[in-house]
Amino acid sequence: MKKPIIILTSIIILFSCNDSKKIENAEKNTIKTAFLENVKTVPAALSNQEQELILTGKVEYDPDRIISYTPLISGVIDKSYFSLGDKVQKGQPLLDIRSTELSALQMEKVSLEAEERVAARELITVQSMFDDKMLSEKELLEAKGKLKQIQAALNKINADMDVYGTDKGNGIFTVNALSSGHIVHKKASHGSTISPESDAVFTIADLSTVWVTVNVYASDLLFVREGMDVEMTTFSYPNEKFYGKINALSQVFDPDERVLKARIIMKNSDLKLKPEMSMLITLKDKTTRYTFAIPSAALIFDDNQYFVVVEESIGNFVIRNVVLQGHTGKTSYISSGLTEGEKVVVKNHLLIYTGLKEE
Repeated sequence: MKKPIIILTSIIILFSCNDSKKIENAEKNTIKTAFLENVKTVPAALSNQEQELILTGKVEYDPDRIISYTPLISGVIDKSYFSLGDKVQKGQPLLDIRSTELSALQMEKVSLEAEERVAARELITVQSMFDDKMLSEKELLEAKGKLKQIQAALNKINADMDVYGTDKGNGIFTVNALSSGHIVHKKASHGSTISPESDAVFTIADLSTVWVTVNVYASDLLFVREGMDVEMTTFSYPNEKFYGKINALSQVFDPDERVLKARIIMKNSDLKLKPEMSMLITLKDKTTRYTFAIPSAALIFDDNQYFVVVEESIGNFVIRNVVLQGHTGKTSYISSGLTEGEKVVVKNHLLIYTGLKEE
């Protein structure tokens, strides 16, 4: 009676083990099904690649719209009519300068003006006497020539003094603005001495047009070219975008910064763009080279390489090493490693990648 009991017990144990395995397999299948339901894929599609490049730059003056005043004679600043940042109009007085050199010119001018009056009266007398046949034509011509010589010397003095500014007398002349704009540099204060060897006393810049100078590194040369449209932003106006195009690209590297300089000419009537303001410049370019476009989130960077997980069939996944050609926004462009239509995993791909690597 003992043997049948042992056999029956073995049969019960065998059936119990089979039931446990079935339950375990069922649970695994349930987990796998639930996991696969959360896996999301997108097909690899051919795309005309759009590249995006972000460069740095800054706002600068248009050099053709700047006038700097450097003293032509030695003197002392007697009065300043402006402050740094002021807007000035053409012809507006900016500085009064007292100069002993100008005093000498003023004295010479006064002397020549007196000589001119005397010579003019003498010519009137000579002309009258010539008309009465009392003087010869030679004497008349000599009188006219004398007056012309004095007037020529006086005109020269006036022209020389006009270069310095407006004559106010007593050795003082006023320097007037030669153009309209803003004072962007000032090195002039009451009592300061100046001379032709001095640096510029002030600079006026017309800021209605400015340059945005862009730093272009050697690695970006194949991407950047003249005529490209650009989009610009600055920290000063975080919610505003500025648009322009690359007007010129230097052919010589800056020896200090090791970059080429690209130039963007911008209208600036509202004066938002100010010299030395930092800018971020975004360039976009559509090429004729076709690549596979996938969401950037699908990429896995591991061991200095890029990988994606591809679903070859339902529940069957493989790892693919891919070559990244470029990216823009949330889209990445793959030049090799995929074929058109393959399903690239974009959700739970990291878990699958880790599991496949451990196998």
